[in-house]
Amino acid sequence: MPSIAVSSVRSVPWVSPVLYGTVLAAGLYAGLAGLGTTHMTQFVGGIAALFALDLVERLHPPTGTASWPAVVSLCARVALFVVVAAADGSGLSRVLFVLVPFTAYFSFGRTVAVALAAACGGLVVAGYELGTPRWYTDLEQVSDLLMFFVGLVLTVAMAATAVEERRGRTRLEASHRRLAAYSAQVAELSAAAERNRVARDIHDDLGHHLTAVVVLLEKATAFRDLDPGQAQRAIEDAHRSARRALDDVRHSVRTLRADPAPFRLSSALAGLVDDQADDGRVAVTLEFSGDEDGYDAQTLTALYRAAQEGITNARRHANATRVSVAVAFDESGARLTVADDGTGLPPGREGFGLLGMRERAELAGGRVEIDSGPGTGTCLTVTVPRGDRARSMPSAPRGKADHDG
Repeated sequence: MPSIAVSSVRSVPWVSPVLYGTVLAAGLYAGLAGLGTTHMTQFVGGIAALFALDLVERLHPPTGTASWPAVVSLCARVALFVVVAAADGSGLSRVLFVLVPFTAYFSFGRTVAVALAAACGGLVVAGYELGTPRWYTDLEQVSDLLMFFVGLVLTVAMAATAVEERRGRTRLEASHRRLAAYSAQVAELSAAAERNRVARDIHDDLGHHLTAVVVLLEKATAFRDLDPGQAQRAIEDAHRSARRALDDVRHSVRTLRADPAPFRLSSALAGLVDDQADDGRVAVTLEFSGDEDGYDAQTLTALYRAAQEGITNARRHANATRVSVAVAFDESGARLTVADDGTGLPPGREGFGLLGMRERAELAGGRVEIDSGPGTGTCLTVTVPRGDRARSMPSAPRGKADHDG
């Protein structure tokens, strides 16, 4: 298992001081009570040096994995353990050696820690062999040795738990950073999608009405001298179209602040066609068949916007005199056709309106087809298959049913 570059003092800061304090208390008691031989200066100095070493590591922890500062620190700690154990008359100081694998785990990993635990156990057994003949026949000695091995196992397990907890926290922090990055990307994509939606709505709503205003004003200019009455009517119609555009803007603001009313394609298209009769320049007819109930707002919106764009293009660019709009709903899906008798669409000429129309149709799962040629008019067809999944639009277009144009 790879090691983690973190000092034991920072990971489990209370383990070493607790053991140092316990050994110090036992050694002082043994020395004052005359139990065993305790060399106070060496003993207390060694414990003080261990406390100082932990403090240095706390303030300046070793960096890197198995780096030389970590090696020096571990060797210094082992040397101090030997000094304290040699000066301790209580014999409890051998418990300090359980800190060797515990400390090594954080800098060198599990394998080194387990190997050092085995080495510490072997050294203690060797010490018993050299210092206490037939120690294995003494129940107290055997019990102490077993407790030492239990301490080794527990400290290694504690170190492993601390390392895994640290790794888990590091992974969690990394996950939080990735989540924040993903959230920023989602926000950016959402903002881009919203900008595209607003651009389509501005083009389809305001663009439609402003096109009508331009056409009517051009008509008024052309008839200003020939037929002042017709010119005046065109100006009045342009004024009404401008008012409708203003009403659309106000309605859009209200829609953003509240849930819009259910959108009905039939009434919206009827209102759109009625609007074209104001100036009498283009004759627009509507044929509607089938039941729009059961189709989601995204599909109905895509069809309405396509009809709006087709009529606008026929009036503004194709110089058409007749436009027919046909909508059919059946079990397989919805189909909209807008045909005119204008000059046709030049090859390779598709503006923002047609781009927005294709985007809306694709979002609804449909497609757009255009059949056009010079002098043959244009036939725009939008088909959207019927689906069971619900789609939601951020806003619905306004038809005759809920505004004036």
